[in-house]
Amino acid sequence: MGLDYQLVLWNKYKKTYDKIIALSMLLYVMVFAGVTFAFNSETSIETLVIRAFGSLAIIMLHLILIIGPLSRLNRRFLPILYNRRHLGVSMFIAAFIHGGFSMFQFHALGDVNPIYSIFTSNMDYGSLTNFPFQVLGFLALLILFVMASTSHDFFLGNLSAKVWKRLHMMVYVAYALIIAHVFLGAFQQETSFFTIGVLAIGFIIVTSLHLITAFKERKIDRTKVSEKDGWLEVCNISEIEEDRAKIFTVDNERVAIFKYDGKLSAIHNVCKHQGGPLGEGKIIDGCITCPWHGYQYLPSNGQSPPPFTEKVATYELKLDGEMVFINPKAFEEGTEVNPCKI
Repeated sequence: MGLDYQLVLWNKYKKTYDKIIALSMLLYVMVFAGVTFAFNSETSIETLVIRAFGSLAIIMLHLILIIGPLSRLNRRFLPILYNRRHLGVSMFIAAFIHGGFSMFQFHALGDVNPIYSIFTSNMDYGSLTNFPFQVLGFLALLILFVMASTSHDFFLGNLSAKVWKRLHMMVYVAYALIIAHVFLGAFQQETSFFTIGVLAIGFIIVTSLHLITAFKERKIDRTKVSEKDGWLEVCNISEIEEDRAKIFTVDNERVAIFKYDGKLSAIHNVCKHQGGPLGEGKIIDGCITCPWHGYQYLPSNGQSPPPFTEKVATYELKLDGEMVFINPKAFEEGTEVNPCKI
C-alpha cells in the first residue's frame, strides 16, 4: 500500500516476475522473426515489427483478461494477479511499438499529419470489406495508454477506488476494439483464417472463464439462509477453514466470515483498494489480507492498521451450538465488534 507517489519498489519477487515478462517477450519476438523469415524471406523489417509486436500485444491482453477469473477459480494463480499491472504496462509497450511502426509506415510519409491521416485516409465506414480498421486500433491504443499511465496507486488514491476501477474496466472496451481491428484487418488484407481462428479461440477462452466465474458468484448470491429472531443462520463452524473465510450474501451485500485463533469475525467482502474479494484472502499476521494486492484489515473492526486509513463495514456474529448466525444490519465502517468466541 502507498500513502503518496513514490517510485515502484521492486522486491525480489517483482524483479523475478518482470524478468520473466521481459525474457518471454524477447523470446516471442525472436521466434516470430525466425519463423517469418523462414517462410517469407522477403518480409521487410517494418512489417516484421508490426506483426510481431501486434500479435504479442494480443496474446498478452488475452493472458491479462484470463488471470482474474483463473484466480477466482484457483488460488494458485493469485501470485500472477498480484503483479498483473506490470503485465498490463508491458502489454501497452508492445501495442505502442506495433501502433507506432504502423503509423510510420502507412501514415507518416506524406504531407498530412499522421493522426489526422488515420481518421481521414479511409472514410468508408459503411463497408465491411473496406472499413477503416486502423481507427479502431488507434482508439484501443488510447485506452491502453490511459490505463498504463494511471496504473500506479498514486492515481488510484487520488481518483478514488470507484473511479479508478471504472476507468480500468475500459480494458473490455479496448479488447472489443482490438478484436474488431484484427478481424477486419485480417479479413481485408490477408484473408488470414489462421489469425481469425486464433482470435476466435482466445475470445472463447476469455468469455468462458468469465462466465464460469460469474456462475460461481451467482451461486453464492442465491444461497438461501434461514432467519431466526432477526439473525440469519449462515453455516456450520466446520464449513469455515482456519485463517480463512466463507462468503455469504446478506441484504444484497457480500460478507466474509473469518475463523482465526478460536474466534469468528465478519466484515464486508469488498476491499477498498480495487474491490478485491477479501473473503478469498486469509489471515496473515493477525490481519485479513486481500488476495489481490495484499491490503490488510483488522478482523475485529475492519480497519487497516496504522498509518493506513482504509475501513470496511463490520457485522455481529453469534453461535448456537455449531451453527453460525449473523446480524444482517452492518455497523459503520471501522466499528469495533467483539469477535465471537468458538
